[in-house]
Amino acid sequence: MSQASYKQFCPVAMASEVLCTRWTMVLLRELIAGSTRFNDLRRGVPKMSPALLSQRLKDLEAAGIIERRALKSAQGVFEYHLTEAGKDLRPVVETVGFWGQKWVESSLSLKNLDPSLLMWDMRRNLNTDPLPETRTVIQFLYSELPASKRNWWLVIEPDGEVDLCWADPGFDVDLYVTTDLRTMTAIWMGLTTVRKEQDKIELVGDKNIARAIQTWLGLSPFAAEQKRVA
Repeated sequence: MSQASYKQFCPVAMASEVLCTRWTMVLLRELIAGSTRFNDLRRGVPKMSPALLSQRLKDLEAAGIIERRALKSAQGVFEYHLTEAGKDLRPVVETVGFWGQKWVESSLSLKNLDPSLLMWDMRRNLNTDPLPETRTVIQFLYSELPASKRNWWLVIEPDGEVDLCWADPGFDVDLYVTTDLRTMTAIWMGLTTVRKEQDKIELVGDKNIARAIQTWLGLSPFAAEQKRVA
């Protein structure tokens, strides 16, 4: 690790030398959530440079937290998997997340808006059960954003696979969701609900899909934790 040692025998200090470098905990969040390939990890940490991501992966591998595996089906492609030590970090990362959801001021969280990360997390946590057993396409439009970040498509296949597209996938859209990024982020974080924000959300398309939006919408895994700060 690049940071200076705390030079303490305390296990908290020793673990901090491994885990508390910049971006490491966020990267671990992505690995624990199931991302294994470099490009998928990049989508989960979109503001982390590729060079730093590569370095942090090397650091975690050196620390015995992950292992790099060559993909047999694709030459030169690698996946990153948690070791037993890495899997043991799940409750640590989850506890940090629930603490942040509970105690960090909401307005501070909502200053850090990122459509790429929001949509990637929504894709990962989307509940496909209430959706039709046919291909379903849902387009999100954030009208206040630049054209390059305004439109996002979630494509849900009959087998439950969910794909995120930032370019038109060419399928008929079943539901258009038009809102602003702050409102959708607050809903995703569990700080509010679709019903409470209905004057800020326009739903056009399949009425059954629209009616069930709060049920299928992929919320943060920490959304159930109640805020304890004003």
